[in-house]
Amino acid sequence: MQDLSTLSKLRVIAIPRLAAGGRWRVEAMRSLSEPLLLWFTKGQGRITIAGSTRGYTANNAIFIPPGVMHGFEVGPQVFGTAVFFGKNCDVVLPKAPHHLRIRETFVQQELNVTLDAILREMNGGTPAHDRATQHYLGLLGVWLERQVEKVSSEVKRPDATHRLVARYSTLLERNFRSGMGVADFASALGVTPTHLTRCCKLACGKPASALLHDRLIFEARTLLSETKIPVGQIAGALGFTSPAYFTRAFQHKTGKSPSAFRKEA
Repeated sequence: MQDLSTLSKLRVIAIPRLAAGGRWRVEAMRSLSEPLLLWFTKGQGRITIAGSTRGYTANNAIFIPPGVMHGFEVGPQVFGTAVFFGKNCDVVLPKAPHHLRIRETFVQQELNVTLDAILREMNGGTPAHDRATQHYLGLLGVWLERQVEKVSSEVKRPDATHRLVARYSTLLERNFRSGMGVADFASALGVTPTHLTRCCKLACGKPASALLHDRLIFEARTLLSETKIPVGQIAGALGFTSPAYFTRAFQHKTGKSPSAFRKEA
């Protein structure tokens, strides 16, 4: 059984707080090195997971495994809870992304009660609160497993378009720092750049280049706001051919130079 020292990466955060440092922190394409559960209880928007976009609304639970590229809208009316399980979590969780629309009131309440209990135990000082946290986290894993199983017969197999974009999303996440362009990714996937872009537009409403640039600029923003690495080194680390090209690309996407963005952050 884990204690809180290994559960220290577990976080339960109100979804609006995720965008407190800028909506780019949730809307831009990125992946995490830990599992994530999003539980929306109010509002609606769109979410892109592995290159496919769909709408979400209240009482939607969305599970995203580590390494899966995603981004989602957080409007002023959106509320809910995000559970970051931590890298060291040993709870049994799904291996693939799942978008669950929870219609039964008692199932919604079951999840709300479990999340409240996790928060209470995490923040409490009562005896064995670390073990209680882990047990409630295990119950959350059981809840997810049951809901995934309940809808398994209704889930449609992705068509060729969505399968290709999912492969592109995975390849992009592994290699976005390499300096590869859309043509390089398309070649690695065995398709033409035109076909890849067409499929991306069908799956998520964006061309393949937009997904690539979104991922790069998210990483750049993160490094600029959270580290002191020089701008030139960031440009090189992200595969840009020169700091000047990086600055132009960053400014085109954000409206600010890298230095100005870092100063404001």
